[in-house]
Amino acid sequence: MATKPDWLTPHGAPWVRGPARLVYDNPWISVTAFDATAPTGRPALYGLVGFKNHAMAILPIHDDGSVTLVGQNRFAFADYSWEIPEGGGPLEDDLLGSAQRELREETGLVAAEWREVMRMQLSNSVTNELAVCYLATGLSQADLVPEGDGTEDIAIARVPFRAALDAAMAGWILDALTVAMLLRGYHMAREGSLPSHLAQAMLG
Repeated sequence: MATKPDWLTPHGAPWVRGPARLVYDNPWISVTAFDATAPTGRPALYGLVGFKNHAMAILPIHDDGSVTLVGQNRFAFADYSWEIPEGGGPLEDDLLGSAQRELREETGLVAAEWREVMRMQLSNSVTNELAVCYLATGLSQADLVPEGDGTEDIAIARVPFRAALDAAMAGWILDALTVAMLLRGYHMAREGSLPSHLAQAMLG
């Protein structure tokens, strides 16, 4: 869509931020309480989780149409999650450089071609976390062993793209960035936004 349609025009008054109090802070997030005024004019107490990193997500697609996923135990839901390679990139760092580092550290892969294909606001009612999502192709294995951050025990699986997409559609993959990027990859393959040989390999 080359031109932003008229129906996307904002309506109404914005939120107004008043005095703020820092409630919690660590190297990754802060929690701030605001005395605010809602778009309706009503006073409100608003809690905002501020992130100190961009969320980086990479869909690595091999020439045969397969994708590399990583698996690990996640704290928040106390479950095991299969995901595309993801991580945090400090706000002041180069976005592409952060994505390249995350792919290399989690999978040992390097990519010849990088393409930013999507940005997402994650849970924008309570956080300001922004995700920047890349498609990585022309993959090769770097001369290093994948490593986590000292708390991650990461498994790696290389699976056909359609198998990963079907697993997400069946509800077996729940990570939001992974689901969104698999759907984005599918849309790009269907709409002719990828080289034909790669699209055929992904959809076959």
